[in-house]
Amino acid sequence: MCKPEWEKLMAPESELPFKLETWVDLAPFERTLGMKIETAENGEAVLTMPFTIKLAQGVGLLHGGAITALADTLKEGTHFATVSLEVDFLAPVREGEVKAIARAEPSLEEERVFVGSVDVLDEGGTVAATFESIFKVARPE
Repeated sequence: MCKPEWEKLMAPESELPFKLETWVDLAPFERTLGMKIETAENGEAVLTMPFTIKLAQGVGLLHGGAITALADTLKEGTHFATVSLEVDFLAPVREGEVKAIARAEPSLEEERVFVGSVDVLDEGGTVAATFESIFKVARPE
């Protein structure tokens, strides 16, 4: 799951010891959480993540930070930053696997901006959280 070189401290001048190959790929953080890419095409993706004990908060529910991490993706071939993320937590996740159904499309108002929306469902299909995001793509070098 986690390679030894991923345990080193990050430094701004350090080269990353991994490379993301596709528009939705799993960096070390996502791999640590156990995420899997089920499908990714045409600006849509479905990712899953098991609710393991390490992702529980104090009363045994899936931690909101883990749910949020599952919801953060974007478009093919881009280097981007999430500049805004709004979440509505609607139902607790108590067990099983969660699924994120994500969509991203270009903003009509501003170049290099994408708007994303994600529904996160628990194993029974209940919508546990909804997300609205704004992503800004880096300028070409």
